[in-house]
Amino acid sequence: MALNGPPAAGGLFHSLRTLLATALGTVQLRLALVGTELEAEKLRLFDALWRVGLGLLMLGVAAVLAAAFVLLLFWDSYRLAALGVMLLLFVAGGVALLVWARAGLQASEGGPFALTLGELQRDLEGLRGVALPATAPTPESAPAPSPNPDRAAGPGPGRS
Repeated sequence: MALNGPPAAGGLFHSLRTLLATALGTVQLRLALVGTELEAEKLRLFDALWRVGLGLLMLGVAAVLAAAFVLLLFWDSYRLAALGVMLLLFVAGGVALLVWARAGLQASEGGPFALTLGELQRDLEGLRGVALPATAPTPESAPAPSPNPDRAAGPGPGRS
């Protein structure tokens, strides 16, 4: 059986090399995405940990001040009011930082590696032949250019 036309340049091995280069490029891109997401998760965890540490420190100081408050409860003058205000400030700051740290530890939408998993899912769908939504217009769907550019532009300065 004869084929019509000249043989393709490079042949089968050229096609396999091109396929392998494309696959390796895709793997490299996915690994870079995993690295970026891993770095973001590390920074998010570190941020939450320093908040927890600072919140626990403030609660520890609040406990010491509470003990001092009880000891000084029967002492006269305005020392009690100042100590009470300091106690309330440290408790409020410690609780606020702990709540903020807990909110920072909540998993983001889709989990820690949602972007990577989404890209791998798109790759798998592409390999299976599932139609993906087009990101750029195809030549069939693009509007045909107007034969007369002056008429397509409409009236403007100097045009009537």
